Amino acid sequence: MGADQEQRTIRCLVAKVGLDGHDRGAHVISRAFRDAGFEVIYSGLHRAPEEIVQATVQEDVDVLGISILSGAHDTLVPKIIDGLEEYDAFEDTLVLVGGIIPDDDKQELKELGVAEVFGPGAPMQEMIDFVRENVPDRR
Repeated sequence: MGADQEQRTIRCLVAKVGLDGHDRGAHVISRAFRDAGFEVIYSGLHRAPEEIVQATVQEDVDVLGISILSGAHDTLVPKIIDGLEEYDAFEDTLVLVGGIIPDDDKQELKELGVAEVFGPGAPMQEMIDFVRENVPDRR
């Protein structure tokens, strides 16, 4: 089989967790990922960590992009990661976080297993390339 035949569509869930009501960035990312050929599911606003975990598992996504601007990333992201681990889905899911995250917190999130943290103004192509280069090979 050639490389072209082995290519598969990358499935992404773009998730808004907690009480954060700002979703413009999530929509922009969703559109950019879609235009790059990814299959994108958008969670909608105000999702609980448990809802994000359920959607990630049920939709069998390769990438979970968590968009958070509320400042609650240090509480909500660990809950999502714990939930994914409970379902044995963490190792098969590339977890990204986007939003306004202080530099000190970025390192803590990465230590929890977040693959990358993207701040406002991060180039779309950089995010797309990161996903393509780091998506788990699970099929």
